[in-house]
Amino acid sequence: MATLSVLIIGASRGIGLEMARHYRAMGAKVVGTVRSAPAAQVLRELGAKPLTLDVSQAASVSGLAWQIDGEAFDHVWINAGVFGPRLPTLTPPTQHDFDQVMHVNVLGPMRVLPQLQEALAPGARVGLVSSRMGSMALRTNPQHSLYRASKAALNSLMADTALAWQGRAVVASFHPGWVRTDMGGPEADIEVHESVQGLVAQLSSLTLQDSGSFIDHQGERLAF
Repeated sequence: MATLSVLIIGASRGIGLEMARHYRAMGAKVVGTVRSAPAAQVLRELGAKPLTLDVSQAASVSGLAWQIDGEAFDHVWINAGVFGPRLPTLTPPTQHDFDQVMHVNVLGPMRVLPQLQEALAPGARVGLVSSRMGSMALRTNPQHSLYRASKAALNSLMADTALAWQGRAVVASFHPGWVRTDMGGPEADIEVHESVQGLVAQLSSLTLQDSGSFIDHQGERLAF
């Protein structure tokens, strides 16, 4: 069996770092993007290849395609993201906070995805780490509007990418659960290794018919 080749955009910590650890334990070849030298060293110690990338900076993203030239990734994860300020309901964010969240969570993937097209293996599977909080159909409270808006936009981008890459790659959004990471906090429901184990299993099981879906880490199909 050929060695699985994996790219993780946003592998410095939390879910992305655990993905790198999980795939390496499977024997996969892993490339992960980071923003700092210490994070790059952690990936090297796992046996993964680090690439320096800041998805919020156009100049940084513009160099991604040549860094992965010649690769053929079977699995790709778009994981880089920020939560932003935890404001009272319907409190407008500052311009700075809005720009930061939308640049990282939405504009970043919009810039990254076109850079990946020539580095996808036939039948590649591409997962965007989204959130159930981005679903309008499943929404039950109005908290954290900025983060919710960014993930709703990410899901829209996923749907467009699934159509654009139809027949070339399977593309889906994933809700990782409420995970105990720096972003999720200590009160979250599940440990990061549990989330990642589920996410990887779900991405691996996707078929062409699943492209354009919104799925949680346990395989439940979610409404947009």
